[in-house]
Amino acid sequence: MAPGGNQSSDVTEFILADFPHLKSTKAELFSVFLLIYLLSLTGNAPIVGVVGTDTHLQTPMYFFVGNLSCLEILLTSVIIPKMLSNFLSRQHTISFAACITQFYFYFCLGASEFLLLAVMPVDRYLAICHPLHYPLLMTSAVCSRVALACWLGGLLLVLGPMVAVALLPFCKQDAVVQYFFFDSGPLLLLACTNTGRLEETDFVLASLVIVSSLMITAVSYGHIVLTILRIPSSSGRQKAFSTCTSHLMVVTLFYGSAIFLYVWPSQSGSVDTNWAVTMVTTFVIPLMNPFIYALRNERVKEALKDLFRKLVPGFWGNLLLAMSFDNKIVR
Repeated sequence: MAPGGNQSSDVTEFILADFPHLKSTKAELFSVFLLIYLLSLTGNAPIVGVVGTDTHLQTPMYFFVGNLSCLEILLTSVIIPKMLSNFLSRQHTISFAACITQFYFYFCLGASEFLLLAVMPVDRYLAICHPLHYPLLMTSAVCSRVALACWLGGLLLVLGPMVAVALLPFCKQDAVVQYFFFDSGPLLLLACTNTGRLEETDFVLASLVIVSSLMITAVSYGHIVLTILRIPSSSGRQKAFSTCTSHLMVVTLFYGSAIFLYVWPSQSGSVDTNWAVTMVTTFVIPLMNPFIYALRNERVKEALKDLFRKLVPGFWGNLLLAMSFDNKIVR
């Protein structure tokens, strides 16, 4: 195969490596990651449901929180189900088409999340620093357009790099990817051509998305902190600072790990270190976000209680009706 040829179709599948970094059995790893996945779903899915159904939560802040939870569900679903199937299977193969699909959706959803994380502090800045103009600036139509721009922005930003990776020549059939999913660095290492130009393009795009999003977030929170300091009530300042601190903790973890992984001139760093940092962004942060952004909020708690009060009786009623119907058929 010629180094410059676009013959990636010759490689039909890759092999995902095991977890050499963890001294645990496959059954133990399966249980741990299944629990993480279920906790992420049970934390984020109710938020999406309650924001969409409860009229008291149909405000810009909760609308964006619902979008963030939806992104977290999709992001973890791109990675964890395939990982769980690998634990149950002797063969850890994945087709080339599935590899590129996972690569694309992981990065496009991640880019959309960065864009959304930049929008959310701006929304809080407008609400806290310009409360009189806030209802006029953040109408439902504006919020919908902004959220749509975040989703489409992620889809379009990653489209070019995805096509470029799909056209790379991969010389070795059944090559082993030393990672638990198809991140850009380990995948580019398998190409039998010089990927320096593509790495530079990835670096520029990652810097554009991550650093610009981080700057917007930092500036917004800076203005918010200055406004909070002017609050005369000490209890009000303490409550506001408590909320901002928890938000900033998640933002710091997310941006810090992303800058370490992707805003880097070369992607040939230590796989072990990258693996550990990616675990934080892929598994830890999706678990933290529901508690940081929503579940600590009393209004969200009340809305969730109301939702469960409506759903549980209806579920049991339908179940009893179905059982009684089955008994009549048997008789």
